[in-house]
Amino acid sequence: MAPVRCCVPGERLCSLEECTPGYGTYCKHGYVFSSLSGYVVKKSDNGLMPVVSVVRDTDSHLLPDVGSIVTCKVMSINPRFAKVQIMYIGAAALKNTFRGTIRKEDIRATEKDKVEVYKSFRPGDIVVARVISLGDAQSNYLLTTAENELGVVVAHSEAGATMVPISWCEMQCPKTHMKEPRKVARVQPEFLQT
Repeated sequence: MAPVRCCVPGERLCSLEECTPGYGTYCKHGYVFSSLSGYVVKKSDNGLMPVVSVVRDTDSHLLPDVGSIVTCKVMSINPRFAKVQIMYIGAAALKNTFRGTIRKEDIRATEKDKVEVYKSFRPGDIVVARVISLGDAQSNYLLTTAENELGVVVAHSEAGATMVPISWCEMQCPKTHMKEPRKVARVQPEFLQT
């Protein structure tokens, strides 16, 4: 059944004569109270007394944390950094995206002075990164791809084809066979879908 209304902890929902307490509720003095903030759901099975529960929308409470692995999409690049939108935290999809920044010095662990952003990422690339610093209202989350397992996982060529990684720093278009530079992630075997 669809959520009926929002409630907060301690809010009286109904009397015990009307409903049976369910998840996220408790009984006191003949009434059912909410023990969680969330949505009130009343469900009745086979004509029995309805069960009142409180459910949460847990996806909306996910926030990137320092050390979290995130999946993001590159929105724009310039010589100093790449701006990204964080779409997943681990395997959990976010309803609202967060802004992130991958600085030039956080792209690779070695030869940081030789890194060029446009040779590592392009707008539209899907990147796996690690959060190294939390953002606030004015700034973005700072991310890094300075590990072998982090970097570009999906990229599209100018011909529109999904590119194939051929080394840790290059991807190739299967249609035109053109090679493009990228900071390629080494995908772990447990994450490969078969």
